[in-house]
Amino acid sequence: MSSSEDITAKNSENNVNNSESNSGRNDEAPSRDKIIIRTSIIGILANIFLAGFKAVVGLTSNSIAIVMDAVNNLSDAASSVITIVGTKLAGKQADRKHPFGYGRIEYLSAMLISILVLYAGITAFTESVKKIIHPYTPDYSTASLIIVTSAILVKIVLGRYVKGVGEKVNSDSLINSGEDATLDSVISASTLAAAVLFLLTDIALEAWLGAIIALVIIKSGFEMLGTTLSKILGERVDAQLVRDIKATVKTFPEIKGVYDVIMHNYGPDSYNGSLHIDVPEYLTADEIDKLIRKIQIKVYKEHNVILTAIGIYSFNVNDKDAVEIRTNVSKIATADPHVLQMHGFNVDREDKNMRFDIVVSFDAKDRKSVYTQVCENVQKAYPDYQLQISMDMDFSEVE
Repeated sequence: MSSSEDITAKNSENNVNNSESNSGRNDEAPSRDKIIIRTSIIGILANIFLAGFKAVVGLTSNSIAIVMDAVNNLSDAASSVITIVGTKLAGKQADRKHPFGYGRIEYLSAMLISILVLYAGITAFTESVKKIIHPYTPDYSTASLIIVTSAILVKIVLGRYVKGVGEKVNSDSLINSGEDATLDSVISASTLAAAVLFLLTDIALEAWLGAIIALVIIKSGFEMLGTTLSKILGERVDAQLVRDIKATVKTFPEIKGVYDVIMHNYGPDSYNGSLHIDVPEYLTADEIDKLIRKIQIKVYKEHNVILTAIGIYSFNVNDKDAVEIRTNVSKIATADPHVLQMHGFNVDREDKNMRFDIVVSFDAKDRKSVYTQVCENVQKAYPDYQLQISMDMDFSEVE
């Protein structure tokens, strides 16, 4: 396929300026949404079924632990409803107000589920404390124990299934729901253990056990919430994805290096990004334009990442003295252990102008002082040159 055909193909399926492309959701998105919704519906039906049985058992046996377990199942069903609504909203196409789409709504739905888990844990803890202060005598039957045992098995299977699907389709909402279901199975198992202990010894510990379990749920809720908030704030992109993108870009023979890969997340598996490339100084503007378009097409097709910008570094290739200067400056700059990389180097020996970027590690106590020291060291080595040095951050992964 020719370059013009490549560009035409891209414009038809993913023009970076097209609102549909900017949503960052590829052709497989509808099937992903269907999987999430189907899994959530299964969770709703299972939890409503369990909640009904547990409510009857809890009320007839005067067991606050089983009643709270039933309420917890209802909160799980509500979590699945939130997942469905969030998935539907996240699937909306980009528009003028939100040109990058609505994918981040999935993170908000995951946050709401975390809050529901927290609420369930706090409620369970409050009720358990009340029963500790005002003790009561439960009345278990064989049927109630069988139902609780069955609920444990259902929750274990449901939790593993929902979390597994969530990990497969990269849905935080499903993962959180699956983890919550697994916690529910632990709650039910503890309730069953307390019931057996009471039947064997007449010792009622379910209120104390309920309080302990509630604290575990609260802890889990905070962890889920923290994970989701971290993604909303913006986390470092997976290093393997960056390495894969760099490898793809480097397949073009004109590229001498790939740097400054920055990915902006707009929902699970939805990225817009930018990067810089080193190209020989003799390439014309037309050749660079064609090269950039080819890179954008290939990266999108192979990684589903929309490159909204590709910066250009001009690379000295024919001047041996310039190459020697580059090598020497690189040694000076990277002598500081906090300088992870030097790139984008170009020197004009006639105009006595030198420019390059350095990546300063976040581990440095004072990144600015590291940058200043590098500038001073290079200027000392080349006092006749005017320096243009930029300080970069390690946004993703440095090779």
